[in-house]
Amino acid sequence: MKGLRYIGGLGLRLKFVLPISAMLIVSMLIVSGFLIKRQSDGFHRELESTGETMIKILAINAESGVLFESHYELDELLGTLYRFGSVEYGRIANLEGTVLSHIGQCHIEERALAGVRAASSERNALASDYVSDRNGNELLVMTVPITTEKQVLHRESLGMTGGVDQSVAASTVSETIGWLELGLSVYKVNLAIAEATRTAILLSLIVLITTILVVAFVVNAVTKPVTELVEATDQISRGDFSTSVRIEQRDEIGQLAETFNRMTESLKQSRDEIEQYNRTLEEKIIERTHQLEEAQAQLIQSEKLSAIGQLAAGVAHELNNPLGGILGYAQFTLEKLRKYAPDTTAQKEIASYIRYVSDIEVQARRCKTIVQNLLRFSRSSRIVELEEIDINRAVEETLSFVEHQLRINQIELAVQLAPGLPRIQGNTGQLQQVFTNLIINAMHASKPGATISISSRFSPALGEFGGAVEIAVSDQGHGIAPQHMKKIFEPFFTTKEVGKGTGLGLSVSYGIVKEHGGEISVESELGKGTTFTIVLPVQKPEIPADISKETIRERTP
Repeated sequence: MKGLRYIGGLGLRLKFVLPISAMLIVSMLIVSGFLIKRQSDGFHRELESTGETMIKILAINAESGVLFESHYELDELLGTLYRFGSVEYGRIANLEGTVLSHIGQCHIEERALAGVRAASSERNALASDYVSDRNGNELLVMTVPITTEKQVLHRESLGMTGGVDQSVAASTVSETIGWLELGLSVYKVNLAIAEATRTAILLSLIVLITTILVVAFVVNAVTKPVTELVEATDQISRGDFSTSVRIEQRDEIGQLAETFNRMTESLKQSRDEIEQYNRTLEEKIIERTHQLEEAQAQLIQSEKLSAIGQLAAGVAHELNNPLGGILGYAQFTLEKLRKYAPDTTAQKEIASYIRYVSDIEVQARRCKTIVQNLLRFSRSSRIVELEEIDINRAVEETLSFVEHQLRINQIELAVQLAPGLPRIQGNTGQLQQVFTNLIINAMHASKPGATISISSRFSPALGEFGGAVEIAVSDQGHGIAPQHMKKIFEPFFTTKEVGKGTGLGLSVSYGIVKEHGGEISVESELGKGTTFTIVLPVQKPEIPADISKETIRERTP
């Protein structure tokens, strides 16, 4: 596996050259070894064949010399071997082992020759073997028996006349009378083999180097266009579409280059179109952003008007009570003033007038406060002003125009606002809309006699977190089903009956809290109620990247 990973990391040229070169080297080694082995075997066979012919001829001619133990004849016979340079030594011996004639010097141990002689004796024929002498020289030792033919007269043929068949009268047998041994030097054969080996290796190297160079040239011719394509691809990946590949070949690589150039031209054209589209897209995005901001403002205002519509009856009744008191006190005071002259009015009557007028002032101020809160809540402002506000006061002002609606629906209100909360950066009108939406939703989810709890508390700073103000609105209603929890902040999603909700209240509230840099979370359990918690940071919130600066500037229509 490591070898495959290593090959995978090589360049294309090496991937071609290395395997082909390796196969060539292995092939040349196999072929050269085979040829050298065959040449070596041929030289050895030639030496053995020459020696075999030579020793057999000598054995035939040495028959009479051995029979008569003629040293002169045998010396003259062995003297002919001097004409052969490969003969190291030669000797002729009788059956008793007495050497009758010899030439040269034999430096071979007798025990090394015993095996050859034994083999020849067993087979009564020529035997040969390669033996090294004391000097380390390798010799081909050949031993052959010297035989003679003699006639044997059998007992059955005795007394027969001359007219009897001669094949029956006598027979001829071969008898070994001595031994002829030759030692042929292998030195010249080894020299010839070494020379042939050097020649074969040299030729193999020449062929191998030539072949590798040719392969490298061919591979380079094939991979060079591919390398140009790779470099061009790298430049294109960096955004340079002016690159083109110039390959004049008419093969598949040439076709690939033409296709690559067409692709580059197409990519360049596409990039130009995309850049042109991006230049116009930015303008379209700005235009669409203004449209979305305007739609968001209208959506928030429509949700405000929807909430005002639901609160109208309660606010009207809330105003009716103090206005009735004001009217009654004013009529009573006017009647008293008409009935009694100012100079005859007693001090007791003047005190009553002061009390009546004070009540009128209190009730008038109450009406003024309710109307101001309602106007502030319903105001359609094109400017989102972020200022330091008291979150508890914003909650109390919201309760002033929703508490009567709760009383009508027989819903109890439990308020626990923590004193001394730090001021936050926010917009009172928008936050009051969030509180109103949550209280009205809680009212719709609750049955008569239930309680809605509103509380606030401070979450202290921790690390980089600078602290936050939390407002929780809890009800004892029917709760929210688990499958609806992920959808409650989606626009137009509602579980209320038709006519009781637009499905925009929580979505608008979610957007307002996010614009204030806060979070809104919900916990609910079926049959037990729901709690919405709003977390607003104490420090000035950063404007999210996806909200345009127009959010805190004038919203153009």
